[in-house]
Amino acid sequence: MKIDKEISHPIHPRHKLKLEYTEVPFNCDGCKEAGIGLKYKCLQCEFDLHKACAVAHPRITHPFYNKCDFQFHYRPPAGARRVCDVCRNEVLGFVYHCKRCDFDLHPCCANLPQVLDDGKHTLYLCNKLSSPCHRCGGKGPGWSYRSDCRTYNLHVSCVKELLVESWQAMYLNVDKNKVREMQTRIPSLKGTLQNHHQGRGGKVRKCCEIAGGAVRIIVSAILGDPTALIGAVVGGFMSK
Repeated sequence: MKIDKEISHPIHPRHKLKLEYTEVPFNCDGCKEAGIGLKYKCLQCEFDLHKACAVAHPRITHPFYNKCDFQFHYRPPAGARRVCDVCRNEVLGFVYHCKRCDFDLHPCCANLPQVLDDGKHTLYLCNKLSSPCHRCGGKGPGWSYRSDCRTYNLHVSCVKELLVESWQAMYLNVDKNKVREMQTRIPSLKGTLQNHHQGRGGKVRKCCEIAGGAVRIIVSAILGDPTALIGAVVGGFMSK
């Protein structure tokens, strides 16, 4: 699929937007969610769009919602507070909305791959949890990624929370003690799994080994960029 290096966008008509790659987190001016990797940027203004937001299709469908017809909106439909049905974050900007079923999807969430595979780990996107999330311990609403062995689950919303906490420590002006505090507070998902499966045999222990890599590839997918480097940088910090 061809990617345009420069585009015009109706919500920023004054200047062209140029495609660039960044390893520094940014806030998308379209959906108001975090991003990293490929983005469209105005070189004259502080204006950034996720690639998924910049080139959003006017209408999409999704396999999890067979009866839905999602239409793209620059602003949430008027009325009650809107929440993304994938990550459970409030919808503050660009959104795909199904009028008939009242579902909402952030553009990056709508584009999450059904299968994540980096050659070592395979994870499957699910709209319901089969077992508790290894971050929050709950089985609440929102989508998750599940391992091949069906014992490893991680909410998309929980990964976003980990990202926010990590970036506050890495990029905001906080002291070293605060950074150390954040590192000790962010759980080691690999360690959690090993404790969870203690004494259950080699097959399940092998499943436990996916945890660190799983976080990395989920991070990459959620941020709208499949680059392994980005997932390794952020995921590595979170799984220390």
